[in-house]
Amino acid sequence: MSRYSLTTRSATREDAPALADLWSDVVRRADRSEQIADLELIIKNCQVSREHRVVVVEYDGQFAGAVHLRMTTLTPLNLEPCVQAIQPRVLDQFSGQGVGHALMESATAFAEENGILHVVAAVPHASRDDNRFMARLGLAPAAMYRIAPAAVLRARLSPQRTPTGADGRSKVLAARRSMRRARAGRIVVPGSDPA
Repeated sequence: MSRYSLTTRSATREDAPALADLWSDVVRRADRSEQIADLELIIKNCQVSREHRVVVVEYDGQFAGAVHLRMTTLTPLNLEPCVQAIQPRVLDQFSGQGVGHALMESATAFAEENGILHVVAAVPHASRDDNRFMARLGLAPAAMYRIAPAAVLRARLSPQRTPTGADGRSKVLAARRSMRRARAGRIVVPGSDPA
């Protein structure tokens, strides 16, 4: 039985096309060349910042998965430092080969290098396997991150406007009701005192 090796390293500019494929569903919706350019910029920024890192895992020399690591705080309100492991992903053909474990090991090592006590992982909410894997590693769910286009949210938040002219119709109906009440008060019922 042959043993394959796992290698963990920082991403380089040459990894951008593979990263664009790996994260195609989470990068900016744009032309593929623009997505690659975005990832090249992210990698470049990681190379000059000690707070960010893109880690690639190779399986027997082949690109097998990656994760973006970022030092930040748990939330803008909770200033406890943490390392976010953003989109740890493994290519399907390397599933079950220890690549995901190596990605999370790199997140843990990054936290330890910087004296940070917490690691937070961001994985797709609908990925049952990813969430089970994170649970097995001891990561508990903390929040559900939801997203919507601002225009959709604005449409749902704005009060329902009445159609043009409807407000005028309701005033007319109210006036008619008042007139009916006034007329009803003037009707003389036989046997009553018209005073």
